[in-house]
Amino acid sequence: MATKASSTLQMLAIRLSNIRTVASTKRLSNLLRHSQPQLLRGYSTEKQQQTVGDDTAAAEQKKTLSPEIERLTQELAAAKEQNSELLDKYKRALADSENMRTRLNKQINDAKIFGIQSFCKDLLEVADTLGHATQAVPKEKLNGNADLKNLFEGLTMTRAALLQVFKRHGLEPIDPINQKFDPNMHEALFQKDDATVEANTVVEVTKLGYKLQERCIRPALVGVSKC
Repeated sequence: MATKASSTLQMLAIRLSNIRTVASTKRLSNLLRHSQPQLLRGYSTEKQQQTVGDDTAAAEQKKTLSPEIERLTQELAAAKEQNSELLDKYKRALADSENMRTRLNKQINDAKIFGIQSFCKDLLEVADTLGHATQAVPKEKLNGNADLKNLFEGLTMTRAALLQVFKRHGLEPIDPINQKFDPNMHEALFQKDDATVEANTVVEVTKLGYKLQERCIRPALVGVSKC
């Protein structure tokens, strides 16, 4: 009987322990149920306070950075303006250097072409002298005088060879007979009545002109018809 009573007591102790555990669990659940809104309200308030604090800090930071941003903006605008001015100066300098290079190249080419201009002018007198010498020979006496004929032919060939040298170097004669008078190429010495041509037409050439690479180095001396 004692053993049976002991078993009964153990069973009662186990049930009592289970009842206490259930009761403790119910009390904890009730406590959590009643305290959860308060915890949530506290967390929400704390979060709102933290948000307000963050906004205040951001506003303070923005207020602090505003002068710095304005200063950097002004410096950027000044740098852009300076860059624009320097770019404009660079383009102008580049254009000036290109124009100067073009002018120098033209001057060099002109020096190569017209460097012999003075020499050519001196040789023109030689060509004129040879021309006058051949024109002075009486044509009717050439057949009866072999020496005179040989001299005439020699002078003619010399003058022709000299003209070929002139042409090879760009020096060409100007013979404006029956052409309109051009003050850039001709020099009028006199006027002459001539009804067969229009007014201001070259009707007589007393001295040939010459041009070097289309530049007149000696105008032709001419007589012009009257108006």
